[in-house]
Order: sequence, then C-alpha cells, then structure tokens
Amino acid sequence: GWYLPEAAHPWYILSPHATIDFAAPAGPNPEVDEDSVQIFAEDEEAQKFLKDPVVLDKLAKTKKLSEVNVADYDIILYIGGHGPVIDLASDPLNAKIASEFFQSGKITAAVCHGVAALAGAVDADGKSVYAGRRVTGFSTAEEIAVGKVEDIPFLPEAKVVELGGKYEKATELWAPYVVIDGNLYTGQNPASAAPLAKEILKALKRYKVYNWRGLPGPEVGVHNQ
Repeated sequence: GWYLPEAAHPWYILSPHATIDFAAPAGPNPEVDEDSVQIFAEDEEAQKFLKDPVVLDKLAKTKKLSEVNVADYDIILYIGGHGPVIDLASDPLNAKIASEFFQSGKITAAVCHGVAALAGAVDADGKSVYAGRRVTGFSTAEEIAVGKVEDIPFLPEAKVVELGGKYEKATELWAPYVVIDGNLYTGQNPASAAPLAKEILKALKRYKVYNWRGLPGPEVGVHNQ
C-alpha cells in the first residue's frame, strides 16, 4: 500500500497551487499502508487527509496507469510504502511512463520506497535514470531499523547503487534529506516528503506551472496556466 504521510504532506503543500489527480496500477481506491495510519495517528495532516472529502473523491477516481497520458502532465511523483517495490518496480507500463517523463525533461520525483518505481526508467541513451546521478531514497539502515528487510524483493538503496546511482542519505536515521539532480528529484524517507514537495513547488513557480496532478503510486502533474 501507499504510505500515508508521503501522500498527505505533499498534497497540502501542492494542492493550493495545483490540480492533483491520483493514479495506481489497479485504478480506484488504492490501498493505504495500515501501519502508516497507526504510526502517524497523531499527525494532523495525515489524519485530515484520510477524511478529506476532496481527497476521498480523488481516490475514488484514481486513474489506472493505462489511462495516464504523459503529454498531459508536467510532473510525476512516486510516493512510498512497499507497494512501489512490489509492483511498480517490475511493471513495464510504469517504466515506460516514467521514462517518458524523464526524457521529456519533466520533473521526475520519488520519495522513500517510491524510488523503487523508477528502477525500470531509462534516459534518452537507454541508461537507468539513476546512472551517474545523485539519488536518495529509503536507506538500508532504516529498513533494518523497522525490521522489514525480508518483506520486500530488494532494498531501494541497493537498487539505486546497482543501477549506477550516486546514493546519498542523511547522517541520522529518519532525518529529512532531499536530492535534486537535473529533473530527478528524490527524498529519503517519510520526513522528506514535505521538503521534497516544497522543492517541487519552487520549480513549478519558477517555470510558472501551477496545475499539478498526483497519485499514490506515481503522482503526475499537468500544465494549465
């Protein structure tokens, strides 16, 4: 499932300035990671997100990946939870969509386990979007700390390194950390979702793009001034 604060925090940063849609492999009402609901039970924005009528309507209308037209959007943001590692990382349609975003020069962003969703994405030369680029994502140390190493097919940090990425992380576990390398924007962990969204918003304002569409799974943006 998708990780609650990694959807909620970007939503409340970006939604006042943008139009947001959600998308996921199976379409409407993608499953939330219930552990994240419990862990962030005291997080006001996270809990508000679960009851927000606008959000609930958007979730009910979540697009299938097959319904995402890259030409309609300016940004894609993948949020975490173990879902991206388990399904999006090996989904050829997702890889095609992510590759098109990146090759078009559009902001291609991911936070926490969401970086796994870019495992199949390639640049114009057919190389991984991570190859030779600075990247962060959920660290192996953090995965060990939560005792979830055996629950996923691969570790995000290891996958980034395997694909030639220059992996970076905060000096302390759980500290926010964001890396920007060209149009590749990545955040390390749940605490990085809000800082990452703020960097995305800065870019949108810089390029005078104010309508953005997003999704638990990938999150997608559209230009409409």
